[in-house]
Amino acid sequence: MPSPGSAQESVPASRRSKITPERAQELYTAVLDLLRESGYDSLTMEGVASRTRCGKSTLYRQWGSKPELVVAALHGTRRTLFSDIDTGSLSGDLREAARVVDAASGQDTALMHALSHAALQNPDLLCAMRSTLIAPAITAIDAMVERAVRRGEIATDNPAAEYVAAQVLGIMRARPLLEGRYADDAFLARFIECAVLPALGLPVPPPAPGVRGT
Repeated sequence: MPSPGSAQESVPASRRSKITPERAQELYTAVLDLLRESGYDSLTMEGVASRTRCGKSTLYRQWGSKPELVVAALHGTRRTLFSDIDTGSLSGDLREAARVVDAASGQDTALMHALSHAALQNPDLLCAMRSTLIAPAITAIDAMVERAVRRGEIATDNPAAEYVAAQVLGIMRARPLLEGRYADDAFLARFIECAVLPALGLPVPPPAPGVRGT
């Protein structure tokens, strides 16, 4: 005999409740907020239902399971951190990216940490995290580098050019693990100046008066 959970998860799409796009966004926002607060393992359909005042059965009818709901929330709230950055120089672009990361550290960075372990065990979740959180950021940083090549700032065959996105996104992921805190504006700016720009053969701008790495 199927369990109650499996019965809920097998409800055909034709019987799903009608949820408005606005209501779906409310649910997606609640899901991501709960993930940031408590992590993936602690997220439950009951918790989402309580936070949003939505019936648990409605959630199961619409999305089937927790992983499906999380994947839908990621796709439904997709945004790109760096898409609007274009300062006219790669150094300026990367410095602006550092400021954007600092402002969003409690959102996107926290979300990636909440999902990382679970995503390695769930191919659909991993694919959603990559396509909504990681791939857009890589694309935007690669575009900064490509503009720098077209402007003649860095050589076309510079071997470090293809690793800029990995450096910037990697340090965002690594600092909380190594030091227990997010990579903020000051830390990222110093990392870019000391590790990224020299590898690209770009001059390191002098630090602003009174500004030191943290």
